Amino acid sequence: MQFPLARITIWFVAGILLAYYLHPDPKFVFIVLLIAVIVFVIAYLASKKKLANTIYFGLTTYILSVSIGATTQIIHTNSYQKTNYIHTKNIFVKPHLVSVIIREKLKSSSFNDRYIALINQIDQIKSSGRILLNVQKDSLTPPFEIGTHLLIDGTLDKNKPAKNPNQFDYSNYLKGIQIYAQIYADASMIKVGSIVDKDAWYYSSLLRTKIIHNLEKSKFNQEELNVAAALILGQQQDISPDIIRDYQYAGAVHILSVSGLHIGFILLFVTFILKPIPNNRSGSFVKLIVILIALASFGIIAGLAPSVVRSVVMFSFVAIGMYLRRSTNIFHTLLVSILLILLFQPSFLFDVGFQLSYVALFFILWLQPLLAQLWKPKNKIVNYFWEILTVSFAAQIGAFPLSIYYFHQFPGLFFVTNLVVIPFLSIIMALGVLVMVWAAFDIVPFYLAKSLEWSIYILDKIINSIASVEQFIIQDIPFNWYLLMSSNLLIITTIIWFKKPSFNRFVWVLISIITLQITYFETHWNIQSQKELVIFNAKKNTLITERYGENVILFTNDSLLKIASKNKTIKFYLMGNFSHLKTTKKLQNLLYFNGNKILVLDSLGIYPKNYNPEILILTQSPRINLERIFENKKPKIVIADATNYRTYIKLWKATCIKEKIPFHATGEKGFYKL
Repeated sequence: MQFPLARITIWFVAGILLAYYLHPDPKFVFIVLLIAVIVFVIAYLASKKKLANTIYFGLTTYILSVSIGATTQIIHTNSYQKTNYIHTKNIFVKPHLVSVIIREKLKSSSFNDRYIALINQIDQIKSSGRILLNVQKDSLTPPFEIGTHLLIDGTLDKNKPAKNPNQFDYSNYLKGIQIYAQIYADASMIKVGSIVDKDAWYYSSLLRTKIIHNLEKSKFNQEELNVAAALILGQQQDISPDIIRDYQYAGAVHILSVSGLHIGFILLFVTFILKPIPNNRSGSFVKLIVILIALASFGIIAGLAPSVVRSVVMFSFVAIGMYLRRSTNIFHTLLVSILLILLFQPSFLFDVGFQLSYVALFFILWLQPLLAQLWKPKNKIVNYFWEILTVSFAAQIGAFPLSIYYFHQFPGLFFVTNLVVIPFLSIIMALGVLVMVWAAFDIVPFYLAKSLEWSIYILDKIINSIASVEQFIIQDIPFNWYLLMSSNLLIITTIIWFKKPSFNRFVWVLISIITLQITYFETHWNIQSQKELVIFNAKKNTLITERYGENVILFTNDSLLKIASKNKTIKFYLMGNFSHLKTTKKLQNLLYFNGNKILVLDSLGIYPKNYNPEILILTQSPRINLERIFENKKPKIVIADATNYRTYIKLWKATCIKEKIPFHATGEKGFYKL
């Protein structure tokens, strides 16, 4: 923390966070930046001439860092740009002629091929921005190449927030990567242009396609090829869901996306190949240039994904440090890479992979040497596996709170996975790089390719064996932001005390334990004091829950009664509210909650004449005359869930507007909570 850049980076990150969450006026931020620069220059000159205390220069430096951070975030936020498509009149209301360029191919869904596309024009007017393009699958229409120009006659759909409580908010995720809308189109709505933008992304995609095509021609097994493409080329689109699930359960899913682990292997591999070059001044310089070119080339081939870019930048700084032969603090190198990456792409700060990789790397550098000192085996092989084990535990301890917060599961056998996978992965990476390089030149060495194929096959089988021990996979762990922060505090204070035990440090550990306990009990006390009724947005089955503290009662259809606990919507709700499913009951027509009479009308449309409800719930498309019901009953609100026909919902909505009764359709507004 005495390193000036450490404090500057922290304040710079604070500026990004302020701009991201507060959404200040850009003009105000630029004025603040200008004032900060002027004050900084004055403070610097004053401190130089010893006219003022140096503390003022330090304060102005931090203020300037915050201002630069906020300005960087605003400059890189597409929605602030006047040409961005969200500022186009009636953009989400009616169809438009949208000209786009394909930038990235994503994993296809059951019905659509999915792409990230850059907008060029809307109705012949110059525009900009990123969208998610969904093209209906068609056997006659091959997937589009990167750089292809398309003219689409369609309507942009604004990203919609999650429609059920505690559900993953995909719209928020898309917003984080500067995508504010989607287009759904079929072949008849698309005209393919003759021009192809031949930029770095195009050539990168072309090279990957060529490599994969050459390996397919060599009879490389498709399932193993898909994993190889993920490990070496960063392409996860074609991996089967079963394999991804196995890697998740085994705690090895991170190796399926090119990240620091892979770039680290590349650095070691290239360094090993360059060993014959002498370590004099010119030799070291040649090594550095070759390493930097190799890392950059690998990054381009892997598609310049966020995880790839940050890892290449980070290890490039490590390589430069090796070349300079300075006893550079590795933490300073880490901070410089963070600052540089966020300066050019501040949105990476909100990327889960960015957060997890830097936290894991920090704890490997900080905690692993301490764990390694606990035992020093004399046997080299035993020592090698001991180092792998300590690295695994250091990374897992550091990333544990963050991974539980985001994914709500913990693979108990992660250390077994790493003991097996890391030595094996080094062989696969070396073989993979050699095979891919040869394949790029239309040559596929038979024995090398078969060795790679069998290595991946064995790796998949090992992962599958570990993942099949389900007793060690802890799932559905409830965890909130307050527990995340208090857990991190406990881990950090414990390591600080463990590094150099003292009474004062031990007191901080005790304070952290008490803080975690208070956070846990406060969370549960808040849950216990709550009661709510929720009507979920579910298309196939009616889902209504009553929650009293941590006990949840579910009302649903007969078909879901026995398997309700496996329903994802209910699982997310239980996790988010630290609750458990106490009972599951068959859907009832009459409910009573918190002083409110509730009438549920299902497909039968039967209701008691003498029952006057405050809330009317319509589900499973009942054939009713709502106007006639309103003659006898005047509910305070009408709620229609997603199991109803859309035509029915439109009619009911019109009737409610006419009768001036509030209407809530879960398909439009999301879940309803009382």
